Amino acid sequence: MGMFDSINISASALTAQKTRIDIISKNMANVNTTRSTGGMPYRRQMVVFEEQKGSNFATYLERHTNKFNGKGVEISDIVEDTTPYKLKYEPGHPDANEDGYVMLPNVDMVTEMVNMIDAQRAYEANITAINGT
Repeated sequence: MGMFDSINISASALTAQKTRIDIISKNMANVNTTRSTGGMPYRRQMVVFEEQKGSNFATYLERHTNKFNGKGVEISDIVEDTTPYKLKYEPGHPDANEDGYVMLPNVDMVTEMVNMIDAQRAYEANITAINGT
């Protein structure tokens, strides 16, 4: 594994963590969005990471010659969290149901802040890895 392989792996992680930070920011921005596309509240989104894969032949050779075969990380999907919406009693709200309850997004600000700190630390660690290469 050469120096540029290490840089490329860390660079892929930077891109992935930047996307994760963007999605977390979107979740935080929509914490009070009671009506989005389709008339329902905003649904929290999550990033799914996946190992980057090289070509089949290169991966085969690396595995059978006991060489390191890491390629980095990539975003495989961005999925919606299926956790139920929160209900809040607010009868004067324009989106309240007949019982006075408003469906709020399934976004928890504390969870999002913890995830944001985690993503920022991972981003910083990969910058350090690139600088140390």
